[in-house]
Amino acid sequence: MTLRVYNTLTGEKELFEPVEPGKVKIYLCGPTVYRYSHIGHAVGPVIFDTIKRYLAFKAYEVTWIVNITDVDDKLIEESALTGEPIEAIATRVTEDYLKAMRDLDVVGIDHLPKATEHIGAIVTLIERLVAAGAAYPVDGDVYFDIAKDADYGKLTHRDPAEQTSGTRDLRGGSKRNPGDFALWKAAKPGEPAWDSPWGKGRPGWHIECSAMAMQYLGETFDMHGGGMDLKFPHHENEIAQSETATGKPFAKYWMHNGLTRINTKKASKSEGNVKLIHDLLEQFPPETLRFFILSTHYRRPIDFTDEAMENTTKAIATFHRLFERVERLAGSSPYTMDLRLEGLVNDAQSEADREYAQAALGQKLALLERMDDDFNTAGAIAVLHDLAALVNRFIDEQQLETKPRPDGLNFAMAGAVMLVELGRLLGLFLRPPKKAEPGDSLAGELMQVLITLRKEARASKNYALGDRIRDLLAGLKIKLEDRPDGTGWRKE
Repeated sequence: MTLRVYNTLTGEKELFEPVEPGKVKIYLCGPTVYRYSHIGHAVGPVIFDTIKRYLAFKAYEVTWIVNITDVDDKLIEESALTGEPIEAIATRVTEDYLKAMRDLDVVGIDHLPKATEHIGAIVTLIERLVAAGAAYPVDGDVYFDIAKDADYGKLTHRDPAEQTSGTRDLRGGSKRNPGDFALWKAAKPGEPAWDSPWGKGRPGWHIECSAMAMQYLGETFDMHGGGMDLKFPHHENEIAQSETATGKPFAKYWMHNGLTRINTKKASKSEGNVKLIHDLLEQFPPETLRFFILSTHYRRPIDFTDEAMENTTKAIATFHRLFERVERLAGSSPYTMDLRLEGLVNDAQSEADREYAQAALGQKLALLERMDDDFNTAGAIAVLHDLAALVNRFIDEQQLETKPRPDGLNFAMAGAVMLVELGRLLGLFLRPPKKAEPGDSLAGELMQVLITLRKEARASKNYALGDRIRDLLAGLKIKLEDRPDGTGWRKE
């Protein structure tokens, strides 16, 4: 199987060949930490954490950087609006973001460089551009001259004259071209400022990423990621200034994830529909949010709706029920067992066991094929559903709940273990879900009373009462599960 990646720069899926064999270097644009992160800020990190997990599975040595923009116009404006010092805002919001990443099991980030900690590298890169005649100072500001980059605009194919975002009017001077963008901004009174050859000031947004990416990954690296909204002007300008400074390609593969929409509208403050990550993590288990994000191919928009989250909750519960079912039958958890279908298939005692094992191994290959096709996590999750259905069907057809046989239970367990391990390639099924122990609480004891009453009603053929108990519990999102060994319950 050969990995192919969609490259925004070329508009095509390309065979993945890293700059340095066996190693992959990734840069993902991180948050500007002026307000708490919303669900859209989780999408890129979850996707690239999954990409790193998969590349590591394929035996690549991966280095992944996510920057923190802690000096920017937005931070200055937020400080002026609230009266809170810029550093305090940046520290508070960064800590909130990092906690959200930990909760979502985004654990693959190797470095989280902050712009304020790399001013020296930023100034040095600007000096290179000035020395090359590609940037010019005017009254303490420094601008990149887009006319010096012959292929400026190659990422988005837009007219350079359209590029105005990320700049500000020069005081007492003028830009050479309307699309020239700020590399360094002279400080205004009360703004954060650092020394530079052009006077006190602060870096522009675009140059920060170029400098930090080069410091940690080199002048040419493999993957550069970010949201679709960053293609222009941010990534376009990163390419221009970086490649003009070095004379080398900046990033080989440009990967852009779709934007997040809340009830069909782009998530934004102006729409009043921002969903903060820390609020969502109080409503949903982190694994559910991660599952939701990965259920859409990363290049497509993600539609966040109540219905979508309800469907995601039900979908992931399908896997949890299977894992509990197998544990109940086999006495061990698929989360901790080390049992391989590959090692069992040749010793199968029945044709049914052999066919099941071969079908499950086929599902494993199908999932790897989906991931090799531009990290198609949505396709991979569809395969996980197919594999779960296969394991459940095997248990049913072999009547393992009523006629358990050790070899059959081993095959069922091995299928569940494979499901867990494949899910972990996506950062899913890392640990059993938290659940209340029914027998350790008043709620659990009350549930057992209701289950007993329902059982007695059914035994006396009072089916209407039994159904009424079931339906009332369903209204509370409590599902009863009738099994050969008794009736269980779960909160949906």
